[in-house]
Amino acid sequence: MSSNTKYIFVTGGVTSSLGKGIISASLAKLLQARGFTVTIQKLDPYINIDPGTLNPYEHGECYVTDDGAETDLDLGHYERFLNVRTSQANNVTTGRIYQSVIEKERKGEFLGKTVQVIPHITDEIKNRIKLLGKTGQYQFVITEIGGTVGDIESLPYIEAVRQLKWELGDNCIVIHLTLLPYLATSGELKTKPTQHSVKLLLEYGIQPDILVCRSEYPVSKDIRKKIALFCNVSTDAVIESLDASTIYEVPVLMQAEKLDEIVLKKLKVNELPEIHLEKWTEFLNRFHNPKKTLNIGLIGKYVELKESYKSIAEAFIHAGAVNDCSVRIDWIHSESIDENNVNEKLKGLDGILVAPGFGNRGIEGKVHAIKYAREKNIPFLGICLGMQCAVIEYARNVLGLKDAHSREMNPATNSPVIDLLENQKNISHMGGTMRLGAYPCRIEEGTLAHKIYGKSDISERHRHRYEFNNEYTKRFKEAGMVLSGINPDAGLVEIVEIPTHRFFMGVQFHPEYKSTVENPHPLFVNFINAALKN
Repeated sequence: MSSNTKYIFVTGGVTSSLGKGIISASLAKLLQARGFTVTIQKLDPYINIDPGTLNPYEHGECYVTDDGAETDLDLGHYERFLNVRTSQANNVTTGRIYQSVIEKERKGEFLGKTVQVIPHITDEIKNRIKLLGKTGQYQFVITEIGGTVGDIESLPYIEAVRQLKWELGDNCIVIHLTLLPYLATSGELKTKPTQHSVKLLLEYGIQPDILVCRSEYPVSKDIRKKIALFCNVSTDAVIESLDASTIYEVPVLMQAEKLDEIVLKKLKVNELPEIHLEKWTEFLNRFHNPKKTLNIGLIGKYVELKESYKSIAEAFIHAGAVNDCSVRIDWIHSESIDENNVNEKLKGLDGILVAPGFGNRGIEGKVHAIKYAREKNIPFLGICLGMQCAVIEYARNVLGLKDAHSREMNPATNSPVIDLLENQKNISHMGGTMRLGAYPCRIEEGTLAHKIYGKSDISERHRHRYEFNNEYTKRFKEAGMVLSGINPDAGLVEIVEIPTHRFFMGVQFHPEYKSTVENPHPLFVNFINAALKN
């Protein structure tokens, strides 16, 4: 292991969903802004191998990395904040840990020993944690441990951290994120839940070095002293984390609280390089002072849970800032749209995005929304299934193939404009037929896509199973749809557009995964720009 790699663990207490991912990403951003190299990983305590087969209602969006790993949506935050690519190594689940240990046991690697949680499972966890440090690329590895201290499923992770804290000495610290609830009746913040949470952590053998306290109200000096006294931490290591108007404010708030300085001090890093957050603050300034507001309709079937489309919502924030405008998303359930109410449902929108998804539910609503956008000349962007629906709509209403469909939705269709590739048809494993991760795409010159990207060869991330059926290529082209982006290796259609339209584009990939604060995705930037002109 690289001796100069420092390890920072972020645990959570009192309640889940306090924002460990955002605190981790914010600290990483501050360290990066001081010139250090940083990466973040997430340890998820559930037994699924990855979130790829989880329902979005269960887990929110499934985020996909360049190397095709289906991961937790927190990895999206890591990339958006740091502008650094993550990989399979940045997300570890209990399922993957146990799978790996069981495979080793089956191969006889444990020499007939009884395989136990300690040391075998904890050793595997420690190896995964150190994997990123061993690359020698990073001075800091921040590890976020999912769940809440006291959860049965996260115990092996907590034990692994205890051992590492012992082994790594000054090269390792633990940040514990807790909640200070406010009691309206007595008008005060209560510290007891935080005390109990730290006490529980101490029972597992871990003394946190820094406490980050989520709160709706400012945390007074007296309260900080009280927490410090009862939790064995220095007063300057009790950090206030107030609710922010946007997650992108959190790094600035944490800098004001000197979180990064305390971390460096605790890790015995004596140099304190100057911090450069100019780009970040410029973005925040544009975000907070928009000149206009746009209404974009997001048509999807999981809109009750906005976390399902996390990366799209964030990409709109990045693209809005570039265009000096605020993007107000109108979350429209695709099941609620039919041909009788489509005009009523979508009127007043400046642009329409049809979201990705799997399965038949709400598909016709998406098709009606696309027809509306195409005929009314409203800027349209279709992503993944949204692109496939654009192909289906065009086939039905322009090519006159009335029963055009995807074989995924209607296996009996006579016009399967979207279909499985021949070599995929006999694979039964859900994950086996997926096109996952980054694939190349070649863009035709003179097209809108080429103008947007400014180059012919791009790489974008995928997460889908069905493809545009190339048997229909000639008919689409003759009818005026341009197939402007093609995968050069397999000849698969990646981008479709209608040049006579103000902005009409469908992409088979997921551009939202690559949009970051410092590099907003050009597709979203140009889509928002077209909506502004609209």
